[in-house]
Amino acid sequence: MTTSDTAVPEPTPEQAALFARVRRMMLIAGLTTALAICAVLIAVGYRLFKSEGRAPEAVGDVTATLPKGARIVSTGVAGDRLVITLDVGGVIEIRTFDAHTLKPAGKLKFANEP
Repeated sequence: MTTSDTAVPEPTPEQAALFARVRRMMLIAGLTTALAICAVLIAVGYRLFKSEGRAPEAVGDVTATLPKGARIVSTGVAGDRLVITLDVGGVIEIRTFDAHTLKPAGKLKFANEP
């Protein structure tokens, strides 16, 4: 035996049981982590491939009816929404539409306090 070699004593039965338990716990933790990573990758891949294969909906002629006497003050785009500001008899109203389908998405009215 040289001076650089170290003697490794054989583990006691209690130590061997502890080592086996730690190995088993590390295996369970590693498999759980691998399963979680696979689930995330599958979910991301599904979303990517699902959105790529979808054809955009064809939007034909759309007519939006406005209240009588309303006038359009401004229009704009916010994300995937079309935003239209209306003046309806002195009351400001904001209407939003989905930019892809042009279906109404919401309405917001502003009124003065009495």
